[in-house]
Amino acid sequence: MTFQRIINIVLLASALTVFGKSAAAAEYEVDIEGMHAAVQFRIYHLGYSVLTGRFNDFGGSFTWDKDNPGASSINVTIKTASIDSNHAERDKHLREADFLDVEKYPEATFESTQYEGDASGGKLHGILTLHGVSKPITIDVSYIGEGDDPWGGYRAGFEGNVTLRRADFGMDYNLGPRSEEMELDLYIEGVRK
Repeated sequence: MTFQRIINIVLLASALTVFGKSAAAAEYEVDIEGMHAAVQFRIYHLGYSVLTGRFNDFGGSFTWDKDNPGASSINVTIKTASIDSNHAERDKHLREADFLDVEKYPEATFESTQYEGDASGGKLHGILTLHGVSKPITIDVSYIGEGDDPWGGYRAGFEGNVTLRRADFGMDYNLGPRSEEMELDLYIEGVRK
């Protein structure tokens, strides 16, 4: 067997291994219709209390392979006007230029670039675009579980958390020094396609 033939066999085997790993990753649609996913936020209000809220309109998809978690990826799009802090006047202000400026920036997006960890959890790196600013962020992710559902489908679920500095995304409206950062809590359940 010639040296070139050995190289060709090695390259083919490598390509098949990579293809096999990619092919094993299943695709999932985030389950928004069943209300089995949530994007929630927490931020101090003037340093006296904690304001909580959520975004009601978002969607996305992800790939997941428990045997090869490093090949996983996710993309999510959030409609910023769907912010809901359970107070209509406050939500109106949050949609204005002081904060989300939803007319100018109607969507926020996250697209992962790398996952570091194992099947139980790890760090999900990606690009968050919010308020017209794109920045790398790292989300702490934990695997919740996966399996058959009662409707004949197959589901997988995860939770994540990330701390964001508002000013990094061009939102510096003064809410007091304890409000410079906000927490995002993510609960993602997907239905396998």
